[in-house]
Amino acid sequence: MKFIDESKIEVIAGNGGNGAASFRREKYIDKGGPDGGDGGWGGSVYALADRNINTLVDYRFARLHRAKNGESGRGADCYGKGAEDVVLRMPVGTVITDINTGEVIADLAHDGQKALLAQGGKGGLGNLHFKSSTNRAPRQCTPGVEGERRELQLELKVLADVGLLGMPNAGKSTFIRAVSAARPKVADYPFTTLHPNLGVVRVSAEKSFVIADIPGLIEGAAEGAGLGHQFLRHLLRTSLLLHLVDLAPMYEGTDPVHEAHAILNELKKYDEALYNKPRWLVLNKLDLVQDKEEKVAAFLREFGDHTRHFAISAINGEGCKELTYAIMEHLEQVAKQKQQETENAQQAAPPIF
Repeated sequence: MKFIDESKIEVIAGNGGNGAASFRREKYIDKGGPDGGDGGWGGSVYALADRNINTLVDYRFARLHRAKNGESGRGADCYGKGAEDVVLRMPVGTVITDINTGEVIADLAHDGQKALLAQGGKGGLGNLHFKSSTNRAPRQCTPGVEGERRELQLELKVLADVGLLGMPNAGKSTFIRAVSAARPKVADYPFTTLHPNLGVVRVSAEKSFVIADIPGLIEGAAEGAGLGHQFLRHLLRTSLLLHLVDLAPMYEGTDPVHEAHAILNELKKYDEALYNKPRWLVLNKLDLVQDKEEKVAAFLREFGDHTRHFAISAINGEGCKELTYAIMEHLEQVAKQKQQETENAQQAAPPIF
């Protein structure tokens, strides 16, 4: 299935049905009075997060989504039938924004989460609502209200605990294959990965986390080089970034230190908050390096960053298990910290009487 992570759609809710102006007319019943019913509600348009969907491809070509109008009221106190709502199923992690106002309508962060995109119009009132002691034969009724109409931007940000970052061919796909059951494409040329891949890393029977692999960045991505920044949005929800560095580049003259700094510069250009996320260095392809300890030490001296680092070989699994244990420990600490902050906020809140 083709991976689509953004789309534009238009949603139109149904109009409410018109109220009816009618009078009771039956044999042997004189002056039956008004009996016009109300119109029915127009159908609304909702979005529903569905964990079984992982792409917005359904909305790439189906751009217009319209709910039906409510039925008009009729005589004999018959109310119009309300129209059924339209429910649009979307991947978990979809952010829905109103194009005209820039307002974020919904952030579908949980499976089963439902959000109203366009409210259906209310049905009009029939003339039976207007009768009174001074107006015994009302002929007025009200029309139904028009449904809402919106142009929306859909943007998918995958939900993962850990994100992989690095140049093309740094071994990100090989790493995710080594630590999870995901099987992204691996080949000996750059840009093998063309769309994000998710893998579940199971540390034990009770502990696991989700890792996201995105297409590699290159220097100049901010100006559109390579695949640009278009997939970096998928790292915004992560708690930890793993910056994979190729210690044995396939092209002569390639400087791993220069490439590592180039990735950080592109990250900073895209989003300062993403740049400031916790980030670990993962020095990959130890199996192709002689004098491993000396090579790692030389890289760290020249790189000049005191970020926590790990040295691994994703192709044979060397160092991968230790790295996954460290990640799990970090994520547990983050979860405890968030829980503590929530408890402190609840205690600081004024009591409700």
